[in-house]
Amino acid sequence: MHLPHSPFPIPVTLTLFEDAGVARLAPMTLTRAASDLAVGGRTLGAAAVAAFPHHRLALLVRPTVAGVAAEEHPAADVNGAAGGPTLFVNARWRVEAGDPGTPGRAVRDAVAGAVGTGAPRAFVQESADGPVLLALWHPSPPDAAPWALAADVPAEHVAGATLIGRLWDLAADLPARIAADAPDLARDLGGWGVRGRVEDGAIVTGQVALDESAVVRAGAVVSGADGPVIVGPGVVVEENAVVRGPCVLAAGAVVKAAGRVDGSYVGPGCKVGGEVHASSLHSHSSKAHDGYLGNSVLGRWCNLGADTNTSNLRNDYGIVDLWDPVERAYRPSGHQFLGLVMGDHSKCAINTQFNTGTVVGVFCNLFGAGFHARHVPSFTWGEPGRLLPYRLSKALAVADAVLARRGRTVSAAERDLLAQIAADAHATPATRA
Repeated sequence: MHLPHSPFPIPVTLTLFEDAGVARLAPMTLTRAASDLAVGGRTLGAAAVAAFPHHRLALLVRPTVAGVAAEEHPAADVNGAAGGPTLFVNARWRVEAGDPGTPGRAVRDAVAGAVGTGAPRAFVQESADGPVLLALWHPSPPDAAPWALAADVPAEHVAGATLIGRLWDLAADLPARIAADAPDLARDLGGWGVRGRVEDGAIVTGQVALDESAVVRAGAVVSGADGPVIVGPGVVVEENAVVRGPCVLAAGAVVKAAGRVDGSYVGPGCKVGGEVHASSLHSHSSKAHDGYLGNSVLGRWCNLGADTNTSNLRNDYGIVDLWDPVERAYRPSGHQFLGLVMGDHSKCAINTQFNTGTVVGVFCNLFGAGFHARHVPSFTWGEPGRLLPYRLSKALAVADAVLARRGRTVSAAERDLLAQIAADAHATPATRA
């Protein structure tokens, strides 16, 4: 996360903290800090960093993900002691980038206005799980958790901020969120305009920011007519592909020949083909072949085999239910369109089918004919009706092979984390029905 210049004469620390609500975002939060969830056109943490000027960044995260968070953010202080003037911000808050006067922006501006003042101020918002500490400004906090510090500060109740509280919140309103984030992202690329290579026969039109190292090949169309398109460094849009905004193609992403992408966030190093609609892919995942991915969320290092298809609409046009990892039951999402949520390192074979509102855990390997269960626990492999535990040693061997193809290795912190996730998954075989 880039640290913006702080206008405050005092050295303000921005601390992104996790709370109990991150448990409901598993499997996506099993392998990362909540601030590293991609929501809209960037991560939650990147949105907070852009919104609140500061001199130093700190993260308060679960001990299980502290090691990988420190690797992801080497310049940040992870789980260190608080000290000095600090703005604590809930890592589940999607800090708004909207126009001044909108409810979400008004909350952001109120919190920013507290920074630098002499008295602590706590901002609380009601949610489905009760009151949630959204932010806390403290000019000199002792070494204590932000919610403990907030207990001694009169709460200022706010409304309108977007809190990511359930898995379906990761996919909700994705095109609109991308459009809201686009101006900041375009600024990072030097503003709107075409600076990269557009080959003969390609069309780039509308509100587009195309990085100087990006390539749009012959016959491809990148259209910002219906919403902004961000094409980041090293992105390649191959021949005859169509990208329609709002859309973000992050650094190193590839849209394969004849692929169709709209309303989606395609994370760093991802490869997409076929049809991708209103979906979010975290880094280094691949859906490179024909097939449909709609209103879905994929983690890192996922791979969907050729002709994999996700359903994102029930036949009766009803509200989609989704697995709740805390209640261990299906709960109505309130959304009519909702596809697949897939945790890191999970993969599926050719012609795999996923029903509406399916949640697949971390490190699953799925194949076979027919629809898979709508909840597949982490470290599982097999076919519909016959799912078995996935051995950690075999899973890590696959990860080693996959990462080596991108010049990467599985770090010791990642291995420790994956071993803990596997142990937890294998300790609850009853969930495999």
